[in-house]
Amino acid sequence: MTFHLFAPDPVIEQRLQSLERHLKDENPVLIEAVASFRKLDRVAYRLGFLQRDQSYATMIPWWPLISVLGTFSAGKSTFINQYLGQSLQVSGNQAVDDKFTVICHSKGEEVHVLPGLALDADPRFPFYQISEDIERVSDGEGRRVDAYLQLKTCPSERLKGKIIIDSPGFDADEQRTSTLKITEHIVDLSDLVLVFFDARHPEPGAMQDTLEHLVAKTIHRSDSNKFLYILNQIDVTAREDNPEEVFGAWQRAIAQKGLTAGRFYTIYSPDVSVPIEDDALRERFESKRDADLASIHERIEQVEIERAYRIVGALEKSAVEFGERIVPMLTTALEKWRRNTLILDGVVFGSLFALLIALTIQIGWWDGLSFTAPWFDALINSNILSMLAGFSAIGITIYIHFGLRKWARKPVIKWLKGKAKTNDEFACFVGAFMRSSAAWRSLFSQTPSGWGRRAKKEITQLVNDTDRFVQQLNDRFASPSGEHDKLPIQDQQKDVNKTEQSDP
Repeated sequence: MTFHLFAPDPVIEQRLQSLERHLKDENPVLIEAVASFRKLDRVAYRLGFLQRDQSYATMIPWWPLISVLGTFSAGKSTFINQYLGQSLQVSGNQAVDDKFTVICHSKGEEVHVLPGLALDADPRFPFYQISEDIERVSDGEGRRVDAYLQLKTCPSERLKGKIIIDSPGFDADEQRTSTLKITEHIVDLSDLVLVFFDARHPEPGAMQDTLEHLVAKTIHRSDSNKFLYILNQIDVTAREDNPEEVFGAWQRAIAQKGLTAGRFYTIYSPDVSVPIEDDALRERFESKRDADLASIHERIEQVEIERAYRIVGALEKSAVEFGERIVPMLTTALEKWRRNTLILDGVVFGSLFALLIALTIQIGWWDGLSFTAPWFDALINSNILSMLAGFSAIGITIYIHFGLRKWARKPVIKWLKGKAKTNDEFACFVGAFMRSSAAWRSLFSQTPSGWGRRAKKEITQLVNDTDRFVQQLNDRFASPSGEHDKLPIQDQQKDVNKTEQSDP
């Protein structure tokens, strides 16, 4: 019975089952992670923090996600086309595309371009219901989601199992607030972020806005290692043979924003490069370009591994937040609500009592300290009248008290809004708080509804599970001992197949 009450609704259950089928042959560790997300959901359902049409598992992208950011002329689209081996994105020196383009693999051989609604309404993609976020930061813009997003499908083999997001240039978009909101959203969700700068404009001071949002606001993130900074189209400096000066100028500009470590790549497209006549100079540029491109491509191919760790990390973070943030905040909210209710009870009932005494004195129903109302003797001498009067007084008192309990919630909800990180989180906190302050709950309950030893034990177990998942991932992708039999079975089989194919 309990499982039925706190199970996800059919739509969410179907999505979770579909996700498990997708992961079945890809990564068994992530299938276990889905099961753990289910357990976390049930704790959240009991607490009232999530509704049954919500799941922590659907709040994160399960596909490896690569974002390409930068200024409009930095060669982002050219890089994507070259990597995919497809002329998918329109490139040029001007702002040719002012939308975020989500690129994924297609079943057919044709390229399809779909409107932003395809992303906003499909929970499998990282922009699910992004129109609501856009609406919150720019009134009326949420209805224009097609002006911000588009979906492109491409048959490139390199897209299998991953999603690439091409962003509009920072200096090419008039709807700035909404664009920055979407950028922050995809940066949070991405496994890898490629940040492009244009070597043809070696005045970093002119790109302060880009540097601020793509460098200064990212260096203190816990996942800052997922950012790769790329100085593109470095071949334009070959004629003056001063790539080091251009490179140094950009390094100084980025260092001024606080980034003093990390890899800075210098590349250019082999297909649209400026001809370099000097053989030695050309070889030097091509060698550096090829090495950096190979390094970038290798990092892109690793996102599937990084995705697995990201998902386990998201599970751990969500579980830890219950004990370290969500429950303490709800406990504090209940304390504030209880204090507000008791203060209101004291003020209201004290005022009513004082008003009643004043009125009866004015009427003349008191003789010194004796109450002498003409109906009082008949009331106390009749059991039925006494009971009716008692029940009426109790009923009125309870009615007023529960009305004050509801009124006492308002300042607490306002406090929760100030503490919540996002509107969605605020809605979750309000849902849990409303359940914990419901009429059937005692005013003096010290803990939120649904939270107790069982829930604590479940959360502790989930956190321990994430450590085990990390160890399993380490075993899957690494073998510090060098022993072949420690590798996962499927990897051993791959090695056997390779050996069989190489034998004469």
